[in-house]
Amino acid sequence: MTTSSSERGVSLGMPELPAPAYPDDVRARLETDAREIIARYPDSRSALLPLLHLVQSEEGHVTRTGMQFCADVLNLTTAEVTAVATFYTMYRRKPSGDYQVGVCTNTLCAVMGGDAIFEELQEHLGVGNGETTDDGKVTLEHIECNAACDFAPVVMVNWEFFDNQTPATVKRLVDDLRAGRPVEPTRGAPLCTFKETARMLAGFPDERPGAVEASGSAGPASLVGLRLARGEAAPARVVHPRDGGPHDERQDRPVHQPSPTEHLSSHDAPQDTSASDPAHPAGPTAEEGE
Repeated sequence: MTTSSSERGVSLGMPELPAPAYPDDVRARLETDAREIIARYPDSRSALLPLLHLVQSEEGHVTRTGMQFCADVLNLTTAEVTAVATFYTMYRRKPSGDYQVGVCTNTLCAVMGGDAIFEELQEHLGVGNGETTDDGKVTLEHIECNAACDFAPVVMVNWEFFDNQTPATVKRLVDDLRAGRPVEPTRGAPLCTFKETARMLAGFPDERPGAVEASGSAGPASLVGLRLARGEAAPARVVHPRDGGPHDERQDRPVHQPSPTEHLSSHDAPQDTSASDPAHPAGPTAEEGE
């Protein structure tokens, strides 16, 4: 007995039609930008990564039209472009939101509350991993290490840092994004849309007044190792003796008490993170083997 192709789940329909072209004005504008990008490289095909960011800045994701454009200007096949576009996770393959909200669920962020944050955001927004809210504002995803473990748990919005988060603070964050209220990253440049971010990743300058100056650098907790490597004195380790006052364990004197404006790591207790939020404990709740 034989089975038909339809019974085996095999489609024998018409092949996919060629990708539609950009409108003439859009293509002319993109070609001007593409020439500027390609001129930076001795081998034109080396420009493929920034060109994919360029076409992503046009539509908010890398479309078949965008990949065909990249192939045309670089004299590549669409198969070569597709192989690259599907390899790197920063290239979106379907429509996505104005704000890419990424919750780090790698080891340290996870145990500090990243898993709880991600689960509550899914319920709060009504979307799953890689999905976008109905209003087109927020795309939620869990991501691997953000290289900011000393500020765990960390959330990123369009690759800008939001450190020391809790489920409550992140739910306020996404509510503000959807309502159009101003949102400021913990550090780094002011927030912009995903399309604007993609254009910067293509290699074009951030032309917003003051944005470059505001980009800043790593927080103090991230720079301790660098200072030690330079031969600078190690910072005092805060211990809590029985009298209740933090002291420098190397000298019998009180240590510096950071002001509220200083940006601390979530490990410089006490900080209001998920680890100190009894309503949202981090880590497994079941005994091993259950």
